[in-house]
Amino acid sequence: MELRRLKSWCLSSSHFAGEDEYLKKTRFENGKTGRHEPNNEDSPVIKPPAESLTLTSTLPTGDPPGNDVSGSGTCSSYGDGTREVRENCTAVKCPSHGSVSVIGRRRTMEDAVTVELGFVTGSLRKYDFYGVYDGHGGSRVARACRDRLHWLLVKEVEGEEVEVDWDKVLVASFGKMDEEVVVDGGAVSASVGSTAVVAVVGAEVVVVANCGDSRAVLSRGGVAVALSSDHKPDRPDELSRIEDSGGRVINWNGQRVLGVLATSRSIAVTYYLKPYVISLPEVTVSKRTSKDEFLILASDGLWDVISNEVACHVVRRCLAGRMRRSSQRIADGTKSDETPKESRAAEGAAVLAELAMARGSKDNISVIVVELKNPGGCTV
Repeated sequence: MELRRLKSWCLSSSHFAGEDEYLKKTRFENGKTGRHEPNNEDSPVIKPPAESLTLTSTLPTGDPPGNDVSGSGTCSSYGDGTREVRENCTAVKCPSHGSVSVIGRRRTMEDAVTVELGFVTGSLRKYDFYGVYDGHGGSRVARACRDRLHWLLVKEVEGEEVEVDWDKVLVASFGKMDEEVVVDGGAVSASVGSTAVVAVVGAEVVVVANCGDSRAVLSRGGVAVALSSDHKPDRPDELSRIEDSGGRVINWNGQRVLGVLATSRSIAVTYYLKPYVISLPEVTVSKRTSKDEFLILASDGLWDVISNEVACHVVRRCLAGRMRRSSQRIADGTKSDETPKESRAAEGAAVLAELAMARGSKDNISVIVVELKNPGGCTV
């Protein structure tokens, strides 16, 4: 398989402003456009918490050279040395996606997110990479995963000539990520590490790998389908694995491995929590269908207070232009049906973050919404 990495120019950034400190650190990425316009005055909205979210966004100016790209965003492609490649893709359309990462009511920000459009291409196939990383004991490991895990996956996929064995390459990538962070980090606190839920989205498949208690949920035909299962210490099979390894799960402000860690799988935990806490991900490969609507990846700051079904219901309404953040609608005063479709996935992610805070989430909150109605891959 000939591999190419595509650098997305379809990015926008934002900040969330509020009265409290915890709303000052945020990150927002929009997969198609930087415009964020409001919804109908009479459409249902989520009542914001006292610390409302305000969004501003920007786009890179100018088109990358040599690309005729449809849509309001633009994409460029490069290989080694940023060499332009056009053999397999004469035009690449960015999928509609949006992401939000907010500090919430925590004192520090330990979450991180990654969006890499077209991180691997070959023989007219293109795959996009999305990742949510929830650090514990600090942000170092989550940030390392944000910067490195997709690159490790690219190297693993290089050896796959025709059909990619996603289970094999993702397990290997997570293992190497774990080794890198432990070696680079040296002696660190027992609780330092990060959960990881990542999705590889192509025209034919959605692949999810999960290590920890973040989660991926697919909306298919109006039904919320969990593509991952949280690795909690009291999950029956995880509890058995831990106890069979000689460990214990202790109820210390919740069920924790040795009374320390509230997740039973994590990247980069120190030696005395191993082999009880492992970095082995669970991988699911789902074939795309015409009923697939969108994918949600989020840290437990969302899932602790919002169910899969409610999250999918909220995003579905946002994508239909029937719901938006009430704080933004009040701020700009325009109507919901004027909201461009390209920004609705971003609006869905922002609404979920705002709703989670309104429902009392005490954790960092990171959300990625990926619209699946338009197949991914190269448009030639």
